[in-house]
Amino acid sequence: MTENDLRELLDSEASRINAPSFIWEDPVQFPRRFDDPRDIEISAMLTSAIAWGNRRMICRDCDRMLSLMENKPYSYMMDEGYEDLDDESNIHRTFFNRHFKYFLRGLRRVYVSSGSLQEFARKEGVASAELPSWTLVESLNRELAIANGENADTAVASRCLPQNLSTTALKRVNMALRWLVRDDGIVDMGIWDVIKPSQLFIPLDVHVGDVSRELGLLSRKSDDKRAVLELTGHLRRFNPSDPVIYDYALFGIGMRL
Repeated sequence: MTENDLRELLDSEASRINAPSFIWEDPVQFPRRFDDPRDIEISAMLTSAIAWGNRRMICRDCDRMLSLMENKPYSYMMDEGYEDLDDESNIHRTFFNRHFKYFLRGLRRVYVSSGSLQEFARKEGVASAELPSWTLVESLNRELAIANGENADTAVASRCLPQNLSTTALKRVNMALRWLVRDDGIVDMGIWDVIKPSQLFIPLDVHVGDVSRELGLLSRKSDDKRAVLELTGHLRRFNPSDPVIYDYALFGIGMRL
């Protein structure tokens, strides 16, 4: 397959999958429930944090998590309603209330100091970073650790956000940033302007990695940070201003293989 043929395939599949019908079977439906940017940001981070495994199970558990927050993420977080929860109650697979509480304490600290996650990203210089999503997570990990004080626990923290930033593909955060930054008005919400779609990185998981290798877009065998950089670099050749539009294409092609 020539580069032109490959680009035509990716463009066609992206157009087919990036459609309103995609929303209702995907976790993106949950942040889309809200109008307040703070609710959108918080639900995007929490929803993406548990977005691994079976999509139907993910959506069930995201819905349950938002119900726990009375479908008012910002108010619930600021009122510290989570402190009354039983640490050992399960939310999704290996994500329990103790992880939920750890994450919300840190996010609350961010909102008290900055007013929004986007303004926090702005203050942290994420826009000028070579790798914005990794820079954002490094800053968030710092805030989560401070907010949890003597209760800060690396094992708990790693269930909220990756800690190994030198190697992690950062799949779930890159997906949340796709929701927050891409602004074509179809599936993604595009409420952020602190970074541009051109600065996003592909949310790489096993399926996207396998499809990308099958198409000759990725040579690295591990689904890690270096693979994300390689794959996104290749996709930027096709669409420099919006490389992660092809996340939809790779998903769609994967469904057909």
